[in-house]
Amino acid sequence: MATVVDTENARSSPARETEVSLLDLTALLARRKVLITGITLGAMLLAAAIAFLIPPAYTAEAVILPPQLEQPSPVSPAGALAGLGGAGALGAVAGATGFWRNPADLYIGVLKSRTIADALIERFQLPGQYGHKTMADTRQELARRSSITSGKDQLIRLRIEDHDRERAARLANAYIEELLKLTSRLAFTAATRRRLFFQQELASEKDLLADAEVALKNTQQSSGLMVPLGQSEALIRAGAQLRAEIASREVQLEIMRSYATSENPQVVLLEHETAALRGQMEKLKAGSGAQDDLMLPTNRLPEASLEYLRKLRDLKYHETLFELLSKQYEAARIDEARSAPLIQVVDRATPPDKKSWPPRMLIVLASGLLAALASCFVILVKSPKADAV
Repeated sequence: MATVVDTENARSSPARETEVSLLDLTALLARRKVLITGITLGAMLLAAAIAFLIPPAYTAEAVILPPQLEQPSPVSPAGALAGLGGAGALGAVAGATGFWRNPADLYIGVLKSRTIADALIERFQLPGQYGHKTMADTRQELARRSSITSGKDQLIRLRIEDHDRERAARLANAYIEELLKLTSRLAFTAATRRRLFFQQELASEKDLLADAEVALKNTQQSSGLMVPLGQSEALIRAGAQLRAEIASREVQLEIMRSYATSENPQVVLLEHETAALRGQMEKLKAGSGAQDDLMLPTNRLPEASLEYLRKLRDLKYHETLFELLSKQYEAARIDEARSAPLIQVVDRATPPDKKSWPPRMLIVLASGLLAALASCFVILVKSPKADAV
């Protein structure tokens, strides 16, 4: 019977010791409550002083709605390539565009680009504002103060933190402005890529057309040809007329010689006229005409005509190509305007009227709680009675 009683006492002794030790610890802390309270209040006052010395920061927020990227049409070349598994680079782009679940990710990446960061740094003179000497440190500081996120609603939220509330709002709105500038230069759609292609080709063809016009002008100046077919007909008519006049004067001369001597003034005049006409005919045949004559020498006519026709053919070719490229360029511009990514601003950033940092009340309460716990721990560790327990 005594053995049973001793066993029950042994089982209940740990519980009693725990109960006694907890009561002793609570009593010990109660006796030191003034010290604990003083340490806690002192820590809270110190934390409040530090919290009020921290310069306040303000967060401005702007919200934009990015354009929804549509899947390629099955009848378009991009859609056909995407449907065939994306043959080539265009198919890869089309497939990527069609399977983007969140189109806002593209614009978030653009907003976080170095191009936009550098534009903002230069626009707002941020190295002097942030106290950094290098662009790399300034970019890191700007990235640390910027938060660009998107949720399930696919709205992009730009939050900019700054000690100046006005600058925070202007920075957030400047992000949107720089995004609009950058997207106007980048080819986000297939229509934009077509427009850029035709724009480059049109500029190149314009230079080639100007060169062809200059080459034709130089050919006209060097050869004297203006209209080959017309000048050829004129040369033929001139030759026929010269022959007819020579024949007519020879007939008149033979008639006059039948009744007049060779010293007759009219006979002499006809002989001089006939000789002059024969000289013109020989000059026309021999090709000894001057460069500034409207009539081209006959021996140079085939070569000059061939050179002229080649230059004229090049000019017509470039004119036709320039006209076709101009039409394609205008059509691409219309398609681009129709399918251009439209970034809509849901909320423009305004100067915040409430600070976002530091949370002074939270800092004071957390400091008080930590000070109370630390003081209790130190009291329990340093107390002899606690060691005895």
